[in-house]
Amino acid sequence: MKDHTFTLGIEEEFAIVDPATRELRSHIHEILEGGKIMLKEQIKPEMHQSVVELGTEICDSIGCARAHVIELRSRLAELAGRSGLKIASMGTHPFSHWHDQLITEGDRYQEIVKDMQLLARANLIFGLHVHVGIPNREMAIHVMNQARYFLPHIYALSVNSPFWVGQNTGLKGYRLKVFERFPRTGIPDSFESLSEYEDYCKLLVKTGCIDNAKKIWWDIRLHPFFDTLEVRVCDAQSRVDDTLAIAALIQAVIAKLHKLLRQNITFRIYRRRLLDENRWRAARYGIDGKLIDFGKETEVEERSLLNELLEFVASEVNEFGTQREMAHIEQIIREGTGADRQLAVWERTQDMKAVVDHIVAETYEELTVPQ
Repeated sequence: MKDHTFTLGIEEEFAIVDPATRELRSHIHEILEGGKIMLKEQIKPEMHQSVVELGTEICDSIGCARAHVIELRSRLAELAGRSGLKIASMGTHPFSHWHDQLITEGDRYQEIVKDMQLLARANLIFGLHVHVGIPNREMAIHVMNQARYFLPHIYALSVNSPFWVGQNTGLKGYRLKVFERFPRTGIPDSFESLSEYEDYCKLLVKTGCIDNAKKIWWDIRLHPFFDTLEVRVCDAQSRVDDTLAIAALIQAVIAKLHKLLRQNITFRIYRRRLLDENRWRAARYGIDGKLIDFGKETEVEERSLLNELLEFVASEVNEFGTQREMAHIEQIIREGTGADRQLAVWERTQDMKAVVDHIVAETYEELTVPQ
């Protein structure tokens, strides 16, 4: 652990919402004009004009990451407020339809739409991406191979997208189902070495499949330009505390696997086709379902698997000082995910607008926004 810090970087995608209609508003240009002065490189447009991404600086502690996330959300909320708008953080908007949203101008987005067509236009989703620093990229590939196993567990905690274009989908996490229509998504295969991974990336570029490795959109990837492992599986979280808790859990898992590898302790590497069974269960049921323990060849309650995971990373949690965040993970396990809370509002009100109001209220918890 002492050879380097497992730095954190957190990227969150937000919806821009009209508080009167609760619908998405294609308003990124106005927000970017103000945002570029206030937030510089930490604010970015996404493909749809109703989506904006915020990214923290590199953080050496969870306290630093928390301060950044709150500051960035507060600034974005302030910018949106100047135009009479709100921000909302969730995996999918409960009822706005993708075909009503404008595509962001610029060559990159036009190129994606030209390439992906309807898939790109319909990709109106919001994710949470967590970067954990690992300077040794050869080591990082082996950590990535091992970490694949835990992606469904982590996704189940993060599910926050039960609705799609006004429908209760019956899934806790519908966002992944939308995104996996893209190529080069989902849980990656394992790689024998860094050179095998790099050869794969070079082959795709050479054959015109992609122009650079950022168009590999797996649930976890070795970042092509930063020395980080980037976990991309999670839905965007409404509450700041949920974002930080999930980021801290990811950091602890990566650090634990790194430590074990240095001690020549490795997990069995499961094939993607098996991990996909758990990924489906996580999207369908969230923490209320069962995942498969492939070693024991049996189903196990997701909640008990998550409790085991917390025990597995306990020493890393102590080293990072992220006990507060793990206590919050335990709270999610007890009380439910963002999807569970959205569904509770829907059950009570049968009103999608009330669900949006609930998401907005949670998004603004802990923020400092001048009225």
